Amino acid sequence: MNDTDKILVGKIVAPQGIRGEVRVQTYTNAPTDFKSLRVISSKFAPDDFKFVRQLNPNSTVIIAKIRGFEDRTAVEALRGTELFIERNALPQTDDNEYYQADLIGFDVVRDGKKIGVVDCFQNFGAGDIIELDNGDMVSFIGATVDMNAKTVVVK
Repeated sequence: MNDTDKILVGKIVAPQGIRGEVRVQTYTNAPTDFKSLRVISSKFAPDDFKFVRQLNPNSTVIIAKIRGFEDRTAVEALRGTELFIERNALPQTDDNEYYQADLIGFDVVRDGKKIGVVDCFQNFGAGDIIELDNGDMVSFIGATVDMNAKTVVVK
C-alpha cells in the first residue's frame, strides 16, 4: 500500500492508566467514528485496535486498547504512532465535495498567480491551513477549489 492509499485519522498521544490503554487524538468528523474504522499502523496488526470510549462528550480524544500491549510501559512505545485507514474505506463524496487529501498536488493561486502546490493541511485550532511545497502556509478559509483545473484559489 502506498501513501496515497491511506488516510491519517489519528495519533496515539499518551498512555491511559496502567492496563495498556492509550489516548488517541482523532482527526475524524466524530471521534466515535473509530468504533467502526479498521485502523492501520506500522506498529500493530489492523484487527488489534479496539475503540473503548470517548474521553468525554466534548473531546476529540478517545481511549483505545491494542491487543498485545498489556501495560503502561508497553504502550509508552506507541506514543506518537500515526493511525491510518485505507482510502477506499471512506464514503463517496457528493458533487462539489472532496477530501482534503484529494487536493494534495493541486496548484495554489492568489490574485491570478501560482504561489505554490498543496503539500499538506495543518490545523492549529483556528482553521485549516494549506502548507505549500515551498514551506509557506496560507489559510484555507474562504478558498475556492476547482477539481477539474486542479487548483485552489486563496484570498
